[in-house]
Amino acid sequence: MSKRDDLIVKYAADLKDKIGVTPDMDLLTKVTIGCGPSIYNADAATVSGSDASELATVKNNFLIKKLGLEDSEELDKAIDTVIEKYGKSNRNKYRAVVYYLLTQHFKKESVYK
Repeated sequence: MSKRDDLIVKYAADLKDKIGVTPDMDLLTKVTIGCGPSIYNADAATVSGSDASELATVKNNFLIKKLGLEDSEELDKAIDTVIEKYGKSNRNKYRAVVYYLLTQHFKKESVYK
């Protein structure tokens, strides 16, 4: 297996074990590929739920630019919901998992088809 495949397995385990969600592996794979090389960088591969600039990056670069959503308070609430679901105390909130959950939250799976 490639390094990316190993990471996808790790992300799927996080979804199952920490969040209780059975992942759509096809979508998870596409979201992971969409993250690009950031998944291989220890700092960029995770999302800090307490860093306002990090959450702004998720909102602007992913929700608005990638998923094509309009900037609104709903985006901030969705990010908070996903961070809460993943566990605020969980230090390793993987970017691909956060993006996967946000994609499902907004029912934007079609972006990755």
